[in-house]
Amino acid sequence: MAKVTASTPSTAQRLTAEAFGTFLLVGGVIGTAFFSSANTGLLGPALAVGLAVMGGAYAVGHISGAHFNPAVTIGAAVAGRFAWKDVPGYVIAQFVGGLLATSVLVLIGSFGPAGALADAQAGGFFSNGFDEGSPAGYGLVAVIVAELVLTAVFLVVILGVTDGRAPAGFAPLAIGLTLTVLHLVAIPVSNASFNPARSLATAVYGGPDALMQVAVFLIVPVVGAVLGALLHRGVFAQK
Repeated sequence: MAKVTASTPSTAQRLTAEAFGTFLLVGGVIGTAFFSSANTGLLGPALAVGLAVMGGAYAVGHISGAHFNPAVTIGAAVAGRFAWKDVPGYVIAQFVGGLLATSVLVLIGSFGPAGALADAQAGGFFSNGFDEGSPAGYGLVAVIVAELVLTAVFLVVILGVTDGRAPAGFAPLAIGLTLTVLHLVAIPVSNASFNPARSLATAVYGGPDALMQVAVFLIVPVVGAVLGALLHRGVFAQK
C-alpha cells in the first residue's frame, strides 16, 4: 500500500467529513432507537451515539475536526478554536448529514413490518420534546435546564480533551463516552438532543407537534455550548 502523505484538507473534504460524521451520529442513535430499542431500552441508543461519535472522530477527525454538531461548531468558535468564517459551511453540512440519515431510516422503515414506520412517526419519530413530547413527561423548564447544562458540560469536555496539554489520541474515546453518559441522563427528560442537527433531522419526520417544539432544540443547545466554551476559556484555557 502506498504511503499517505499529510496535506491540508480542502474545504470540500472538510464539509463532506462533517456531513458524513453527522450522518453516522444521527443514523446510529436514531436507527438504534427505531430498530433496536424495544430490546435494549435507552441503553442501546445511548451506547450507539457514543460509539458513532467515536468511530466518526477516528475516521474523519483529522480532516474536519469531527464536530458533527452545530452547537459544537459554534462553541469551538466562541472558544477561539475554530474560524468564524467556516461556521456557516460546517453547520449546513451537519444539517444535511442529519437529514440524509433520517431520510434513509424512513426509506428502510417504509419497507419494514406493516405499521412500524407509521407507529414511529405517530410517536414523534424519536424527536426531542417537552410535556407530551418528553419520554417521561418532563416540562419545558426541566428540558431547557437539562439541555443547557448538559451541552455546556459536553463542550467543556470536548475543549478539555482536545487541548494541547491533554494526552494525545484519547479525545474521541473521552468524547464518545461522555456523550453516552449524557444520553443516559437526558433521554427520559428530552430524548437527548445537545445537537440541533439531530433534532431537526427527526422533527421533519415526527409530525406537527415535533416541528412546533423543535425551536427549543435548535436554540438551547447552542446557548449551552456557548456557555461551556466561555467557561472553559475563562477558567481552564492557558493564560
